[in-house]
Amino acid sequence: MNEPVTSETYAAQLRRLAELTARVHEQREEARIWYEQQCAAADRAVAESADEVNRAEREVLAAREAQERVDAEVAMLVQELNARLGGGGRRAGAPPAPAPDATGDPVALLEAVRDLLRRTGQPGELPGNVNPLLALCGVAGAVLAYALGAGARALGERNDGDLAVGLPVLALVVTLLGPVLGLIPTRLIADRRHAVLSPRPVLVVVAAGLATTLLLLTLPLP
Repeated sequence: MNEPVTSETYAAQLRRLAELTARVHEQREEARIWYEQQCAAADRAVAESADEVNRAEREVLAAREAQERVDAEVAMLVQELNARLGGGGRRAGAPPAPAPDATGDPVALLEAVRDLLRRTGQPGELPGNVNPLLALCGVAGAVLAYALGAGARALGERNDGDLAVGLPVLALVVTLLGPVLGLIPTRLIADRRHAVLSPRPVLVVVAAGLATTLLLLTLPLP
């Protein structure tokens, strides 16, 4: 037969069972807290990852829009450059492809290119080495005007009535316009060289034309 358990032993067992139960409960509580902490950390990591993904998507979208703006600006600048260069095989061609190792702010680089095109597109003055050609234009204009005037006077002498009176007057007006007639080819020369018609070339042409006209008027008529 089993021996009966004493009350002291039974009480010790109850105390041990209570301690084990409390320890198990404490460990379960620690496990629950750890689990909740891990879940919260995982939720935070997921949220942070989602924010980083959204931020990266916004950055990619902004970069794509910036690239499109830069490409459009480059295409416009190349088109303007081709218009400046004109034909003759001097055209810049298609816009260049992006360089993989390019550095620097594209906005600043584009602004520098725009400033360069603005400065190169501003017309300058005709150089001084074209003065002989300008003087020749003035002489040619005066000679042409004088020849037309002489022809009108000769035609008036061969007629009578209103033509005999009007043609000499017309001949004088045409002759007096000789000094400025050379400005027509001078303007073409300036446009050809993408230059402005400043006072200096105008004075050269008018002075040469005026001197030629005075010289022709002082010559004795045949």
